Amino acid sequence: MRRWLAAVSITMAGVLGLAGCGGGSGGQTAEPGSSSGGKQQVEVFSWWTGPGEADGLAAMKKIFEDKNPNYTFFDAAVAGGSGDKAKALLQSKLQAGTPPDTFQGHAGAELQGYIKAGNLEDLTFLYDELKLKDVFPAQLVEQISVEGKIYSVPVNIHRSNVLWFNPKVLKDAGIAAAPKTIEEFIADLEKVKAKGKIPISVGSEWTATHLLENVLLGSLGTDAYNALFKPGADWSGPQMTKALENYAKIMSYAGDPQDDWQPAAKQVADGEAAFNIMGDWAYGYFHNPPEGGLGKTSKTDFDWAPAPGTEGTYMWLSDSFTLPKGAKNRDGAVAWLKVAASKEGQDAFNPKKGSIPARKDADQSLYTDYLADALKDWSGDKLAGSIQHGVSVSQPWLASINEAVGLFIGSKDVKGLQQGLADAAKANAQ
Repeated sequence: MRRWLAAVSITMAGVLGLAGCGGGSGGQTAEPGSSSGGKQQVEVFSWWTGPGEADGLAAMKKIFEDKNPNYTFFDAAVAGGSGDKAKALLQSKLQAGTPPDTFQGHAGAELQGYIKAGNLEDLTFLYDELKLKDVFPAQLVEQISVEGKIYSVPVNIHRSNVLWFNPKVLKDAGIAAAPKTIEEFIADLEKVKAKGKIPISVGSEWTATHLLENVLLGSLGTDAYNALFKPGADWSGPQMTKALENYAKIMSYAGDPQDDWQPAAKQVADGEAAFNIMGDWAYGYFHNPPEGGLGKTSKTDFDWAPAPGTEGTYMWLSDSFTLPKGAKNRDGAVAWLKVAASKEGQDAFNPKKGSIPARKDADQSLYTDYLADALKDWSGDKLAGSIQHGVSVSQPWLASINEAVGLFIGSKDVKGLQQGLADAAKANAQ
């Protein structure tokens, strides 16, 4: 338990030292913004360095440079799961007045701090020029708009509310199908426990908040969940109490916390655990060949369903790109944003990344197996924004939620968790 609690208190200072380390994944050593062979460099800052995501970024880079022969792509990627290290380094660059030309961020409330600080340009002009409001779902445009303005271009969509399970473990426990409700889920966890397997695997501390957002959505329903992030929302009522009691019950069936989400997912693929609730980036990990994943077979070694109680709702998160004020190469950044927003760019990037495009006009033939299901659901489901992954809450609010969850892991105190979440909402709701 100490590992979970200690991680909650990590400060930004520990990673700001990255500013002196240099080195993105692309291995380029020239100074960003400089000219190379008569071409102007465009510094693209992200945390895409791993298998799949780096390949997708390279595919977009090729399109960008083919379409813009006067520009060359400068890869300023910083390794680190969930972008924590990248965000810390980015903050130091913004404070020093040396922003990259464009940077990756999760679309939604995660960007509020940058917007309030005056770090970002309004991109509504680009949405008008490219008619993006016609090709992005209306609910998506609504959820990333801030007082009628839009500050990022979503390049992909990930789904947070996915229940991954091992079909053989379920069959051995007498479970015929994936649970559709929270109540069915808890009953199935008990059946798996009786068979001596891990009912639900969990990873490092942030996966506990990821699980929490799924239980809240499955317990409260889409409208009540989305209402949690509006001014005056009630986090103290009896519906929330019941949802948190569900969370506590589910967590009581969890195996030992793993170092991160990958080893927790592997427990499912290897038949050690029955269930894991994780975003759909887990699909690439399960499915990709052994050099970049586990090389497992879908529907045999692993399967998927909407997280219990969330069928018909797509809990989304999106990697997006921004236009920082004061960028050295603003025109180059706008050219990059046009590629990121384009059908060609998104269809080149997403099959490699293991995500689906934000656009509604994707080439459906490129998206198979799990991705085909995701693409279909994205076009028709209701939308709910992820807490852990930057859509529904600001970074300070998320930090307060993670602190409350970390304390709960040690105390198992539902009342204390609810009070902590209510206090965080009161302090941070806009």
